[in-house]
Amino acid sequence: MLLAFSVAPSGRPAHSGVDSPAGSAAGSAAVPADEASVHDAVAEAVRIVRESGLPNRTDSMFTTIEGEWDEVFDVVKRATEAVGRYGSRVSLVIKADIRPGYTGELTGKLDRLEQALGD
Repeated sequence: MLLAFSVAPSGRPAHSGVDSPAGSAAGSAAVPADEASVHDAVAEAVRIVRESGLPNRTDSMFTTIEGEWDEVFDVVKRATEAVGRYGSRVSLVIKADIRPGYTGELTGKLDRLEQALGD
């Protein structure tokens, strides 16, 4: 499975005196509002993806990871929880290519595209 996702904090800053959102990481300290930054939140999510050991690639819009259903969604869940420390809400966009029996598609799809283009 290839899964592309984009995750970002939204809503009130995490340290605005409002209770943490349901589903946020238990025991995680909120990031003070004056220290919150979208790029810092995204960096935490990408760090979790990279530390997972799953094949991955990050571009300006999405992070794509490759693996089995349960392991991929576990990484997305942990990344989303980390971003939740930066706001009262989290925006999460997911697109998946579920193709049983195929691996190496993170680069394989691009290799086939380049070959079709003659490059």
